Amino acid sequence: MDTIEVKGNWNEQKGKLKQRFAVLTDNDLLFEEGKQDVMLGKLEMKLGKTKKELRKIIEVL
Repeated sequence: MDTIEVKGNWNEQKGKLKQRFAVLTDNDLLFEEGKQDVMLGKLEMKLGKTKKELRKIIEVL
């Protein structure tokens, strides 16, 4: 399975995601090492997007 490449500061990335998707909270974007699938699963349900779509969105930020 592919991993998400986070470029730069995750807090900055979270801010950009929250600006783009106002429904997201800090809890939704809690990134723990080795548990990115849990975070992606929450985002999938909340945003109605696939993991592939979410990876593209995050990598573009």
